[in-house]
Amino acid sequence: MLDLILRNGQLVDGTGAPRRPGDLGIRDGRIVAIGAVDEPSAAVIDVDGAVVAPGFVDIHTHYDAQVLWDPTLAPSTLHGVTTIVGGNCGFSVAPLTAEGAPYLMSMLARVEGMPLESLEQALSWDWSSTADYLGRLEGSVGPNVGFMVGHSAIRRAVMGEAAKEREASAEELEAMKALLRAGLEAGGLGFSSSIAQSHKDASGDPVPSRFASHDEILQLAMVCREFPGTGLELVPHTGPTPFPDDVQDLMLALTTRTGRSLNWNIIHATATNAEEIEGKLALGDRAKAGGGRIAGLFMPMPIELRLNFLSGFVLDMLPGWDRLMALPPAEKRQLFSTDEGRNRARSLAEQKPSHWTAWGTYLIDECFTDATRRYEGRLVADIAAEQQKDPWDALLDIVVADDLRTVFGFGTSHDSAGDWDARGRLLHDDRVVVGASDAGAHLDMIDTFRYTTDLLARGVREHGLLTTEEAVRLLTQVPAELAGLHDRGTLREGAWADVVVFDDETVGSAPVETRADLPGGGRRLFAKATGVSHVLVNGEVLVEAGEATGTRPGRVLRSGTDTIDL
Repeated sequence: MLDLILRNGQLVDGTGAPRRPGDLGIRDGRIVAIGAVDEPSAAVIDVDGAVVAPGFVDIHTHYDAQVLWDPTLAPSTLHGVTTIVGGNCGFSVAPLTAEGAPYLMSMLARVEGMPLESLEQALSWDWSSTADYLGRLEGSVGPNVGFMVGHSAIRRAVMGEAAKEREASAEELEAMKALLRAGLEAGGLGFSSSIAQSHKDASGDPVPSRFASHDEILQLAMVCREFPGTGLELVPHTGPTPFPDDVQDLMLALTTRTGRSLNWNIIHATATNAEEIEGKLALGDRAKAGGGRIAGLFMPMPIELRLNFLSGFVLDMLPGWDRLMALPPAEKRQLFSTDEGRNRARSLAEQKPSHWTAWGTYLIDECFTDATRRYEGRLVADIAAEQQKDPWDALLDIVVADDLRTVFGFGTSHDSAGDWDARGRLLHDDRVVVGASDAGAHLDMIDTFRYTTDLLARGVREHGLLTTEEAVRLLTQVPAELAGLHDRGTLREGAWADVVVFDDETVGSAPVETRADLPGGGRRLFAKATGVSHVLVNGEVLVEAGEATGTRPGRVLRSGTDTIDL
């Protein structure tokens, strides 16, 4: 007898093949029958002509902390994600030392926009090894979860405070290799690191991985050669120019010398940056010629940044603002309350004028007091003209009144026909992989956790950039293969029954809202999906009618067991 039949679906199998009508039979967590299924079953769900597709695979998340207090990993799972990979950018939460835990918490709060109060109140921070951390997740997760072993975590565990001061000694490098080796033996999916200028800790200093030599990064990556089914991830550069020559050399060495795929992020296509993107993707061609693989992770939707002075992320890249944005909130508010502090901050930022310092062009998205809410939806320039103030002062008056919480940005940008055409070209480029959601991070700043349903709604239905079958393949088979996942990413007999059921005509996202529902009252952006009726993980219903069921059928994915060299 079967455990479950999904009846009367349009099967989109994840390979890009045309859909076909049929049923899906599931037993013991796996797909055992496809097509006309007439076996007895303990349960039947009639999907009434909806699309039945493999569950979506998100290979760049930062759910490492949230998974310990929210096993459902919403909102990603509400949008059809059944498998996530965390531990990216070098920011895993294991290995961990008791001395290093406060630093790691404050670093994540700063660099990944996770509320510090949530990290402090919701987690025990008493694990040590990767094996210990993964063991705590067994049997208690909604989706399938796998984690890279992060460079900054390894460095801090071995070098302590010196991790953010200098290069490692030969002895320290060997100790780091040993920790990485132990993490991969425990099932870590690979090694991640970052040399991105935007990655700074709570003090405004570069994160530990940025103090490493390129040789250190390569030596650690070479450990992955000992473990089948492992991969590499690197955040190489945040500027609009092609990667520097030495960074290109590092990336090529990482893949060709280790025999492992390397992915990097992020690609954000617009009507004006095709030359920049091609310059970076060309590195993938060179890697392929040398027997390696480099894939750029692509976000197929507009990224609308929601900035605020409380976290200061992105703003801390303005000249001299790294230290300012790292100040405690009370000190920061006091700074921006005085003419002297405002003048100092402005003079620093405007050393290098850019669109970030065009203060009047910001749009106020959200305010938090009765006195300031009337500014929501308005340009700072218009507010300033009305009040006969300089736009800089008009913005900061609102920010100070809101205790730094004011959310502002540039409104809907990069949403022209030319921008969507640029996305369409990249969606058909095999040097890119759709992903880079950063879900679990920058919780009050970005809403890319909904990229899966957005691609189906805007990329497919609204702009016609590709077919549903092609989009599903990019969300399932392609990222699953990059991560080395076997028996996931396609609908076929013998594969794990990770499944999403959706309606072509209504799939998409509900409006994004801010919720204060994190531990300690932390705030985050949140949106439910539309048109997604069911999400199954390993044959069990995780989401039904847009709501989590409370089941925890997910597996902790481990390299060499759940992944192979593909």
